[in-house]
Amino acid sequence: MLRGINVSSGIAFGNILMVESSEIKIEKKKIEDIEAEVLRFSEAVEKSREELNKVKEKALKDFGEDKAQIFETYLLILDDPEFIDAAISKIKDEKVNAEYAFAEIRDSFITILESMDDSYMRERAADIKDVSNRILRYLLNLNYIDLSSLESDVILAAHDLTPSETAVMDKKRVLGFLTEIGGKTSHTAIMARSLEIPAVVGVKNLTKNLKNGDYVVFNGETGEVIINPDNNTIEGYKKLKNDYEKKNKQLKVFIGKETKTLDGKHIELVSNIGTPKDLDTLIKNDAEGVGLYRTEFLYMQGESEPTEEEQFEAYKTVLEKLNPKPVVIRTLDIGGDKKLDYLKIDEEMNPFLGYRAIRLCLDKKEIFKIQLRALLRAGVYGNLKIMFPMISSLQELINAKAVLNEAKEELEKENISYSKNIEIGMMIEVPSAAIISDILAKHVDFFSIGTNDLIQYTCAVDRMNEKISHLYSQFNPAVLRLIKLVIDNAHKEGKWVGMCGEAAGDKKMIPILLGFGLDEFSMSSSSILPARRLINSLNMNEAKSLSDKVLEMQTDAEIIEFMNLNLKVES
Repeated sequence: MLRGINVSSGIAFGNILMVESSEIKIEKKKIEDIEAEVLRFSEAVEKSREELNKVKEKALKDFGEDKAQIFETYLLILDDPEFIDAAISKIKDEKVNAEYAFAEIRDSFITILESMDDSYMRERAADIKDVSNRILRYLLNLNYIDLSSLESDVILAAHDLTPSETAVMDKKRVLGFLTEIGGKTSHTAIMARSLEIPAVVGVKNLTKNLKNGDYVVFNGETGEVIINPDNNTIEGYKKLKNDYEKKNKQLKVFIGKETKTLDGKHIELVSNIGTPKDLDTLIKNDAEGVGLYRTEFLYMQGESEPTEEEQFEAYKTVLEKLNPKPVVIRTLDIGGDKKLDYLKIDEEMNPFLGYRAIRLCLDKKEIFKIQLRALLRAGVYGNLKIMFPMISSLQELINAKAVLNEAKEELEKENISYSKNIEIGMMIEVPSAAIISDILAKHVDFFSIGTNDLIQYTCAVDRMNEKISHLYSQFNPAVLRLIKLVIDNAHKEGKWVGMCGEAAGDKKMIPILLGFGLDEFSMSSSSILPARRLINSLNMNEAKSLSDKVLEMQTDAEIIEFMNLNLKVES
């Protein structure tokens, strides 16, 4: 048995599929047998061609001719003599290994394409990169798994799963996630909750103890992972799974009920989503709208930046389907642990404190403006609210709103219809923003508190580091005081406050946040009905009294113990 951090409830049974790091490292080597090296390269190209033909046929069958066209383009690249023959010439002329020669040719092609003014040609750089990676994996004997076309049901196990890997994976085939690193607010954990897939992260020595094909059972509520269990253990876990599913069925009585405290205070319960596909889970769990649409997943699903039309269609789909329910869409939040292969960002010592989110968008204004144009246009089809991530100063907020106004002016000049009545908000996830929230509240319509990052930055704790996960706590008195400050400052200006961090769905946090006066709780769709059951059992005056007591406490341990004693609702 292994143990990790329980991050997404449920019991999972299945065979392991190991996901190895997708990073490709290339060394330069001198070669004696040139003909053998050329043959090795030619065989890698041919294997890639066979693989792409299979992928093309599957895409044609599953998604139609339009989506399969990209693979036809890839096959044409493999037949381009300027590209392939150039690598062969380099192997012969410089007597170097095939992977090094090919990577050099690839990089020169990409540099030329990315420098072109034509956007179509710039996008072809991403195609070159994808095709090249397939060839390089064969040359380096890397075990590459295409997570978008899995052939059987599996439990994914990895040191870590990147956002781009989870963005493209075949979600119907994935029974659960297991990772060696991460915590309750790591990307993998958030994705698992959003998809209602059981997950355990921070499992020490996971990759040493597991291999492809191992049969595993694990409990997403306790963090227990059992490798190749005996029949008695499997039967015991099957009973646990039945009990878990029975509990979930009992929660269905809260579908269609208003989220309202015992003394009649309505609370808005909304969901966090990553793509339009997440709407099915949101609707099934009866959420009252979207409190956080993470648009970065739209950027991660392809090999190039999504066009204005592609973004417009995605946003329109969500807004139309939920209209008139509110949909809060966060502008591009890339950087930190979320990277785009086609967007080159220099390596940074502290990426979470670096060139990311609104900082990147204000620097790459054209990318930002394309998204804002798509959002404004889509706003006609529903109840859209736009919010900016990682604002740390008033000037950043002013600059972001200025780009939004530029996008409006462009659409006006082009006589393109757009919504003129969209609420504009910002995330509070940086301590500096929380401290000056009285100033910032005058310039927005709402705040959304992103506790995942607010805790990380306030406590100076890397939320991906399981060694210090005990220091990462939403019950830290400093964090709670900042949350209360933000809510009070917003209410003084007549503005509403939501919370889209994972703390919003935590049973021990909900009564405290209710007492603080939080207006909107946004969480994973699977947390909606348990949260409604809890809120419907609480009284506002009692919650206020409880939260006042919590603010007087000195440690997170004291607060957690106090909440355990006072939380009477069924777990």
